Amino acid sequence: MNDDRIKCVKDSEITITELMIPAYANFGGKVHGGILLSLMDKVAYVCASKFSEMYCVTVAVEGVEFLAPVEVGELVSFKAAVNFVGNTTMIVGIRVESLNVTSGKTAHTNSCYFTMAAKDPNGQLAKVPALKIENDTQLRRFCEGRAIRDFSKQKRALLKSDLSQCSILELKSMVNKERCQVDY
Repeated sequence: MNDDRIKCVKDSEITITELMIPAYANFGGKVHGGILLSLMDKVAYVCASKFSEMYCVTVAVEGVEFLAPVEVGELVSFKAAVNFVGNTTMIVGIRVESLNVTSGKTAHTNSCYFTMAAKDPNGQLAKVPALKIENDTQLRRFCEGRAIRDFSKQKRALLKSDLSQCSILELKSMVNKERCQVDY
């Protein structure tokens, strides 16, 4: 495949709408967050695969915050586009909106970012097309995507840090002003 490919954001854009059914509900009568996450993962896959024209896998999920509950019977639309590309990865931005069909009321329920990696037929990471930026919004989103990538790298490094090298006194000092009680 040509490494010099360049594609527009519109080449990745998708909208998928799904009816929220009773099987998706939790004990409180709201749609499970896990159901929504699963649907967002599928949407991110479709968006990234459409853009890269390759099989893609989820690498990371950033910024998932549930802003409003989703009710059974609502139509939920997942709007996605590739916001940022690296060499083998893409950051897909997803906006989720619910529509109450009887009242006509819509709500922005959440936005999030999925980092997706492209794979070749042998399962190896594959280069993705470059992204053509055509307006201010796309430029802002690309820069946000770069910041998300950098933050994600910092987070992974932090999670891999070895706190076993810290003394017990240092660890106790770290939690000194936290909401915990160290009893030894």
